[in-house]
Amino acid sequence: MWKLEAPGYDHIQHVLQGKALTALFQPIVSLAAGEIVAYEGLIRGPSDSLLHAPNLLFKAAQECGLRLELELLCHQVLLQSFLDQGLKGRLFLNISPDVLVHVTQRAATDPTLWAPYDCGSGQQGIVMELTEGDRFLPYTPQDLAQAVGQCTARGCPVAIDDLGEGFSSLRLWSELRPAYVKIDRHFVQNIEHDPVKTQFVRSIVEIAQSAQCALIAEGIESESEMRLIKKLGVQLGQGYYFSRPHPHPIAALSEAKEKALRRLDGGALPGAFAWGRDTLLARQLILSLEPVTTAHTNEEVFLRFKLEPQLDSIPVIRADQIPVGLITRSSLIGSFAQPYRHELYGKKSCALHMDTRPMLVDKTSTVQEISRMLGNAERRHLVQGFIVTDNGRYFGFAHGHDLLRVITEMQIQAAKYANPLTQLPGNVPIHEHLDGLLRTKTPFCACYCDLDHFKPYNDVYGFSAGDSVIQMTANILADACDRDLDFLGHIGGDDFIILFQSPDWEARCHQALQAFEAAIRANFTVEDVQRGGYYTENRRFEKEFHPLTSLSIGAILVPPGLFSSYMEVSRVASGAKKQAKQIAGNSLFINRRLESASDHQPLSLPHLSFQVQ
Repeated sequence: MWKLEAPGYDHIQHVLQGKALTALFQPIVSLAAGEIVAYEGLIRGPSDSLLHAPNLLFKAAQECGLRLELELLCHQVLLQSFLDQGLKGRLFLNISPDVLVHVTQRAATDPTLWAPYDCGSGQQGIVMELTEGDRFLPYTPQDLAQAVGQCTARGCPVAIDDLGEGFSSLRLWSELRPAYVKIDRHFVQNIEHDPVKTQFVRSIVEIAQSAQCALIAEGIESESEMRLIKKLGVQLGQGYYFSRPHPHPIAALSEAKEKALRRLDGGALPGAFAWGRDTLLARQLILSLEPVTTAHTNEEVFLRFKLEPQLDSIPVIRADQIPVGLITRSSLIGSFAQPYRHELYGKKSCALHMDTRPMLVDKTSTVQEISRMLGNAERRHLVQGFIVTDNGRYFGFAHGHDLLRVITEMQIQAAKYANPLTQLPGNVPIHEHLDGLLRTKTPFCACYCDLDHFKPYNDVYGFSAGDSVIQMTANILADACDRDLDFLGHIGGDDFIILFQSPDWEARCHQALQAFEAAIRANFTVEDVQRGGYYTENRRFEKEFHPLTSLSIGAILVPPGLFSSYMEVSRVASGAKKQAKQIAGNSLFINRRLESASDHQPLSLPHLSFQVQ
């Protein structure tokens, strides 16, 4: 049987001679100014070839001993496209350490080698972005440090890529003193949910300030990530939130993005945790897997499986990025194992062997939603994985076993800490969330919610009716929350807490009070509703009148640095709740004048109250 070989010397030479490369650019944004200040240049190989994926392209060039030639050609293509389009700002060019050493050493005797990179200065010009390199290449740390120094002297600053992973270590930062450092996307994605990542970035910001180095946060994909990144002091940002890489990139941010950046100067900021965002993105389940198109042949897909043994499935898309199928390793190799199948179908479209009904999910789908989809789908979808889309177009790929792992973790956490009646987070996650907000110095509003006259209602109408009222209250409070910004917890019994980061938190409180006022009446008899309450007998057999159950909310505004622990917040919020309960009916009491906790003075409780009749 004929055996397909990996791309060889002739394939790479064809790319080099024909310059069959496509230049893409992704903007780098000043988070303070809200404008694009630079672009990172990225490369794709021939679109109709297996070498389209950059990792396979450079891997093949490395194996053929042509990586130096390929990198230099990439720079030529990117520079030419950058200049032809008249793009403003700096251009970040990815370069391996050994190539940088080679270029700077050769430029000493052959100035023409450096000429292409000498295309500007100041806010224009080139930035050499050091990428992951082979640690066993023939250059010394002194060679690399000297090369970086020569680049800087020529007006071409150097950046270190992916700080926190692989080649880009803190030691290298200390030795090379680059002008820019890129924070690896691992520490950016989901940062608003992870206090460890938040602390890592805060520490890096402090080091950068001492080293007079500019930080660039890679992989920003949401407004909440961008908000916290800027709040921590990172100057520059890059990622899908601003724009995807494109041959003809945007020259300015959209009006919506500019407004989002400007809102950070005066509005409420998202904190370290958001509630209810267990999406594929938040859980980091999406893989950036390079798909194939229907123009690829079965031979090319077979070779892809051969070169990447970790792959079990490959998505298939149309030219317009719409997913149309999924090819599994077992189906293709199983077919080729039959006599003459390889010879007969090797040159034909890979669409012949794809599953034309793959499972498609949107990137914003929650883990719970996908779990229900898998429960109703055929078993094969769990085994082969599913395609993730963004507005119908291909975005990435996710494995079923990764989803099962996350679901198991979530079930364990939920069983340990959730309130059994409402399934809302209990005291442990409430305390952790509060401490996270305080630790990241995030402003928020803590609202302590309590039901008035609930015990006599429970005694008269029964515990089952009481449970229904508590569940109803939980649903009303949840509806008043922004699931991307706010946190709702169930302290126990009829007590709840909301940690608002929504700027319109006060309107949301009134929304909850009005919804409760409308819904609670259905839990009483018509007679009790008409007279506005009901009678019970106390221990002395005397009749006591109890008003209809109402909702009281005590709110405190917590600016950064005011409190040092969740216990302090809990104490003051409890005081605000007691003030609210002194107001008849559904009420909101707001404590707006908290004095500094560091002064050790009593916290004042102004008489500001609102009542919903």
